[in-house]
Amino acid sequence: MKFTKITASIGPNCEDKKTLCNMIKAGVNICRLNFSHDTGDIQGAKIDMIRSVSKQLNTPVGIMVDIQGPKHRIGDFETEKHYPLKVGQKFILDDDPTPGNESRVYLPDLDVMRSLSVGDRILLNDGKIELLVDAVFDDKIETTVVRGDEIWSRRGFNLPDTEVNTDILTDKDKKDLEYAITKNPDFVAVSFVQRAEDIANVRDFITMRTSHPIKIIAKIERPNAVERICDIATAADGIMIARGDLAVEVPFEQVPAISRHIIRECRKLNRPVIMATQMLSSMVHSEFPTRAEISDVANAAYLRADSTMTSEETTIGDNPVNVIETMNKILSYSDKDTIENPYDWSRIDNIPENDWSRSVSSMAHLNKAVAIVVFARDTDTATQIACRRPDIPIIAVCSDDFIANQLCLLRGVFPICSNVLFGKRDAFESVRQFGITVGKLVIVDDDKISLRTID
Repeated sequence: MKFTKITASIGPNCEDKKTLCNMIKAGVNICRLNFSHDTGDIQGAKIDMIRSVSKQLNTPVGIMVDIQGPKHRIGDFETEKHYPLKVGQKFILDDDPTPGNESRVYLPDLDVMRSLSVGDRILLNDGKIELLVDAVFDDKIETTVVRGDEIWSRRGFNLPDTEVNTDILTDKDKKDLEYAITKNPDFVAVSFVQRAEDIANVRDFITMRTSHPIKIIAKIERPNAVERICDIATAADGIMIARGDLAVEVPFEQVPAISRHIIRECRKLNRPVIMATQMLSSMVHSEFPTRAEISDVANAAYLRADSTMTSEETTIGDNPVNVIETMNKILSYSDKDTIENPYDWSRIDNIPENDWSRSVSSMAHLNKAVAIVVFARDTDTATQIACRRPDIPIIAVCSDDFIANQLCLLRGVFPICSNVLFGKRDAFESVRQFGITVGKLVIVDDDKISLRTID
């Protein structure tokens, strides 16, 4: 019963039913589908397969659709070769769609051209190239190369100093999301969020097309999103710390401190948080993780993130099942490390003394309860208790598969979907399914909180 959950990205090397089944057995709680790759119908087939395996294993599994968002890219060059950009040289980005060369390239996104100002930085090719804006015109941007490297067609770029006035949903995103909604995913992850209004726009788009309460996860990848984390987390249903693009747009040495800050704020606001990017990236080809990767995964558990996430390790890795087994081992041991995880409310400020979810966790701790049982009509009650991070399991009994799947993301929450148990409010039988046969239980049923003993 590991408390920290695993979100696994599903790709070419884990799309067959047998591999996916073994990954879920090994510890996967959420399956992430990256809509930057593959068409809607291909991703739809994966969703159907995940639902089938979940039913076969009688194990709730959440599905997260990750939409691409406004990823900015330059245009094409004259040939397929790589062009060296040298420190000090001038380089132009313009509105001319003809192929570029060593001195210029097409900038397809006019919103970017209108948003840039003199002194802004443009980072190309995952930050390997840095351009400084010298002049802004209606039809071009003149820059100087501050950090050089090779560049080639369709490279993505980041704008750490610039807030781009663009819609959060591109035409591709709208098409992808319209299709994805028909498959009833549990979560939608929104890329390159800059402000709370971005989340409101996505929520409006979804609610106009379905009555299913799909949860929205805001991916934090930009400095202005970090600055507005409280507003964004309040607007969203959860946060993903997308350390890849984030480490390009902010100084990389700041990413650990930013991650810790985000986790603390999410706990105050009752929002689950996912730690993502390169957690076990060496295992794309290696059988074993590096020592640093082991510490990175363990640290996510020590910080009490709700979930860690795999990316290329499972999508294109040689052995996705081994990756999940490895992550599961690290998390399971780290979750039990009470020396590093003391039950200490002083770690989180501004939680009211009379906060009811804090009272539930305190009751469980003071009475040495073995579990908290929640009869969940929705995800709210279990979410609030989980964000207090009690050191015992939260067993959430619900009657709706949709709720059970969404509860899979929450740290320390173990959902059971059973109309019988939910209808009878049978807490004892619920905990017995997890091998708990003796001890005290804190039971939360609507507005009633009780303490009972199972023996």
